[in-house]
Amino acid sequence: MKSVFNWLASLGLSAAAWAGTAVFTLAHAVNDLPGGPAVNQLNLAPPVTKIAEDQHWLHWFMMIIITAVFVAVFAVMFYSIWKHRKSVGHKPANFHESVAVEIAWTLVPFIIVVVMGLVATKTVVAMKDTTNADLTIKATGMQWKWGYDYLKGEGEGIGFVSTLDAAQREMSNNGGPKKGESVDNYLLKVDNPLVVPVDKKVRIITTANDVIHAFMVPAFGIKQDAIPGFVRDTWFRAEKTGDYYGQCAELCGKEHAYMPIHVKVLSAQDYSAWVGAEQKKMAAKADDPSKVWELADIVKRGEKVYAQNCAVCHQANGKGAGPIKPLDAAAVVLDADKNKQIAVLLNGQNNGAMPSWKALSDTDIAAVISYTKNNWSNKTGQVVQPADVVALRK
Repeated sequence: MKSVFNWLASLGLSAAAWAGTAVFTLAHAVNDLPGGPAVNQLNLAPPVTKIAEDQHWLHWFMMIIITAVFVAVFAVMFYSIWKHRKSVGHKPANFHESVAVEIAWTLVPFIIVVVMGLVATKTVVAMKDTTNADLTIKATGMQWKWGYDYLKGEGEGIGFVSTLDAAQREMSNNGGPKKGESVDNYLLKVDNPLVVPVDKKVRIITTANDVIHAFMVPAFGIKQDAIPGFVRDTWFRAEKTGDYYGQCAELCGKEHAYMPIHVKVLSAQDYSAWVGAEQKKMAAKADDPSKVWELADIVKRGEKVYAQNCAVCHQANGKGAGPIKPLDAAAVVLDADKNKQIAVLLNGQNNGAMPSWKALSDTDIAAVISYTKNNWSNKTGQVVQPADVVALRK
């Protein structure tokens, strides 16, 4: 009776989940997201790499085999139970073990497992072959964003941080999308997507600054853990241009759901144009660290740096949330010794809860500190210059 109740409860929960999905879809006009999740998706994501295609084929190949085994085994079992039941007068047989039967039920599963293993090995080996990559990118997981550094190939030297779009974070803070709003890419849109060329082998090196994360893009058929202090790698070769989405696939803390991955696959020509534009931006950011900034100018720049990198955790109003400390009226921000706040941004604190921001330029760090010291209720009038940051870099 208890098992029947559990089964009915499970069925009820499943029905409620499907009904909830339907209500949410109707209320928010949800559509399939090309390169991302689909409404009521049951199958794997549509593949855009050869590896993902092979995984699809293996999935259905294995599914057919195990279904056939399941049907055969339970068919024989239920036939035997029904045909030889006591109510029809069947007398139980009295016999000892059969060598032939034991050999058969050992050999047949062994052959099935070997065949499945041989078929899967080719794909598994190919998934691990990261040699001869056209482009190598390091993906660094951090709470709760991704850092991308182009290490080799066209675009070498480019680096940036990819964070959940501020508008979507604000939408989530306010209870999610409102009725009628399009939410196809809800919590998947980022400020800086990872950009790669089509038909090129891209090697992704994964690591992390704080806890274990995982880099996963279903359309590419890749999922690789990013572990602090370790380096792992995976690869893909996208065969179609477009936008493809994934998420951190390892429970990494309270904002795990706010750590999306957006990969933009461009044609070779468009990718080269993007690289050129990014290199110009980098050159523009390579400010002279000896330049002395006026307060108004550096605060204006710091506002942009804060919005791109800090507002996700500390909020636009500087109040923080939960364990995230507020910057408005914070002692370290108000302290006359500006070196204390510079040290926090360069080295992080609280065991990585506040990550290091050494990847930012000296000018950007000086700008964002000057902004926090002169915004909200913080009216210190203090200016942090790039040279102050240079002096404390280790």
